Amino acid sequence: MSKVLVTGATGNVGPHVVDALRARGASVRAFVRDADTAKETLGADIDLAIGDFDDHRSLRRALHGVDHVFLTSADGPRKVDHETAVIDAAAAAWVRIVKLSSPTVEIGSDLEFWDWHGRIERHLAASGVPAVFLRANFFMSGLLASADAVRHTGQLFAPADDAKIAMIDPRDIGAAAAVLLTEDGHDGGTYTVTGPEAITYRDVAGQLSAATGREITFVDVPDDAARGAMLESGAPPWLADNLVTLFGKLRDGACADVTDTVANLTGRPPHTFAEWARDHAALFRG
Repeated sequence: MSKVLVTGATGNVGPHVVDALRARGASVRAFVRDADTAKETLGADIDLAIGDFDDHRSLRRALHGVDHVFLTSADGPRKVDHETAVIDAAAAAWVRIVKLSSPTVEIGSDLEFWDWHGRIERHLAASGVPAVFLRANFFMSGLLASADAVRHTGQLFAPADDAKIAMIDPRDIGAAAAVLLTEDGHDGGTYTVTGPEAITYRDVAGQLSAATGREITFVDVPDDAARGAMLESGAPPWLADNLVTLFGKLRDGACADVTDTVANLTGRPPHTFAEWARDHAALFRG
């Protein structure tokens, strides 16, 4: 049986990749920094590789006996260094990679998220390692950052205007990744996964209202006000700047296209936002 190393195993997508791989009977190892957090999130029986992206020896240890890697890491100024380190270690061990990426990759983009993924994808393509690019649209779980404000005010604030966004449930990213990690015939491919429909933040507020049983309204805010609110809440400037830039691109239709990739890979349609809202309603209730 082949073994899969999941990086970012306790992040937004990693736990769903682990669950989906286990459901398919795959052997899984999780690359994590904290064993207690990992066991709480993933279960006490999880095979753990304790390490850090900056510790290259821990990467080599984690890759021992592994055939495939699911590659993702936290966003931030060190993202390119972290993921290229995994790629280099995987290339030395000739381990296949499925790389989680953004829906658009553009080296030199004013949106650093797109630039980082573009540079990582370029490095992976040049490595010669068998690889697949899994480009995931705007995560539904991104709404969790607004849960406290919604819970206390009944309002959903964002500089989104009428942007249509084909948001995807991270569970569907995990399911698609598990297929790409366990089935042959996908190497060299690029797969863009989205939710089943493009919705606006007003639609989001309506679905949250239905799920929570309370009225939740969407409030569009100017970019400067959004950035100021994020900084006041403790977000680092690089994150606030990038999120404001991202919303500008969303308003321009950057994440509006819908694909049928999830259904084609998994044999079932992706979750709707209404389903995600029902599953997370308690976090948004007053």
